[in-house]
Amino acid sequence: PFTDVTTDHPFYEDIKYVYEKGLMQGVSEDIFQSATTTTRGMIATILYRMEGEPAVKNASSFKDVADGMFYSNAVAWAAADGTFQPDQTISREQMAAILYRYAQYKGCDVSVGEDTNILSYTDVAQVAEYAIPAFQWAVGAGIINGTTASTLSPKGSATRGQVAAI
Repeated sequence: PFTDVTTDHPFYEDIKYVYEKGLMQGVSEDIFQSATTTTRGMIATILYRMEGEPAVKNASSFKDVADGMFYSNAVAWAAADGTFQPDQTISREQMAAILYRYAQYKGCDVSVGEDTNILSYTDVAQVAEYAIPAFQWAVGAGIINGTTASTLSPKGSATRGQVAAI
């Protein structure tokens, strides 16, 4: 239903899939904005929807998550105390780490990362230490590709189109 996603769009099939499965919606009724950055709240919402939107017992305890936002229940489901920064753009390494932990939570085999060499990427030194196993797993499993043949862009923002593809 998105006027900015035609059949020749590079993420057309991915966006169609996540929309039809109810995992992602548009930023409006007819606009998807695949090149727009993804926020932490959006990622929490996608994973929450993947889990079937389980009931939450308590509202989020984060000081920066207001009740009634599209991500409120998702954040309450996903986390504990402190701040969540739901409107902060998520980096590619943060997304890799979240997906890696989610895969572990779901009992998925993440051992492919143990044999995945990401040293061929010229920007691998920019990957934060906590995200190295996550990137190894995500690249090895074919979940995340480089932004080019030689770069991972770990500090770069994850776009809505990239997230739909993932």
